[in-house]
Amino acid sequence: MKAMIYERYGAPEVLHMADVANPKIGENDLLVKVAASSVSTADWRMRASAFPGGLWLVGRMFVGLFRPKNKVLGTDFSGTVEAVGDNVTDFTAGDRVFGFCGDGGNAEYLRIDAGKAVAHMPEGLGFGDAAAVPFGGLCALTFLRDYIKLKKGERILIVGASGGVGAYAVQIAVAMGAEATGVCSASNTEMVLGLGAKAVLAYDKGAFSQDAGKFDVVFDCVGVTSYSTAAPMLKAGGRYAPLNFGLCALITALGVNLLTKRRMVINVNPDRKSDLEALAAMIASGTLKPVVDRSFPLEQLVEAHRYVERRHKSGSVVISVAP
Repeated sequence: MKAMIYERYGAPEVLHMADVANPKIGENDLLVKVAASSVSTADWRMRASAFPGGLWLVGRMFVGLFRPKNKVLGTDFSGTVEAVGDNVTDFTAGDRVFGFCGDGGNAEYLRIDAGKAVAHMPEGLGFGDAAAVPFGGLCALTFLRDYIKLKKGERILIVGASGGVGAYAVQIAVAMGAEATGVCSASNTEMVLGLGAKAVLAYDKGAFSQDAGKFDVVFDCVGVTSYSTAAPMLKAGGRYAPLNFGLCALITALGVNLLTKRRMVINVNPDRKSDLEALAAMIASGTLKPVVDRSFPLEQLVEAHRYVERRHKSGSVVISVAP
């Protein structure tokens, strides 16, 4: 099969097209003919070996100390089930599915355990839109519901509200009954308001620091704040959740959580089937909508990585794998 692979860490140009063996499935697996995947923040960080401050060694131990363990990137996917393992009962050949695979999405075929984060696509959803949801949607749902424990009526400031996680965080926060304010560029104001935010602070217009002491939660989806910059915007007892963090943030969190009334939420989200099914139900009900910035064909994955690494995308960047 055709796949875009990388055999060393580096700039987007390390990605190249290759012929690789089709994946072999086990008794609990699905073989998916991939229609679309995406380029997430995780993809470019793994490709570039650009892990947050102080966590380079941890990151390399995860993806490969000297060279990549898995040559095919692509955290999200959508497609059609080609074959199922003997023990699989929830899926059959021909089913339209989407999910989070961690890697392997930038190829014509994908193997995934049927018990992992894979679900049936909602009716009427296109493959490109489906591939835009899992990475950002799963992260936003888990953080808001399980780690931040967002409550109805609370006020939340979402930093990076137009990005790959933030665009879903706005919608999910509103669905949970919270009042969301987004931080994004002025050019994305209408988009974020359209996702349900009550207000937008345009960081490029100097509005970011105008709301001192107003929020129950500051959720930084892009890694541009620190506790010292977020704390003045929090109410007493508020929570600050930075999605991207390094060793300094871990140390700061220990002090904040021990010595102050505020709470600093540091965690890494799992990717669960039940959560993906919850997202699918929200899409089916119209509560959640995919947000796609732009789409690239698989052959232009290098250009897609260049675009995402600039960190100014709005929503998700989709990779079209099959015509």
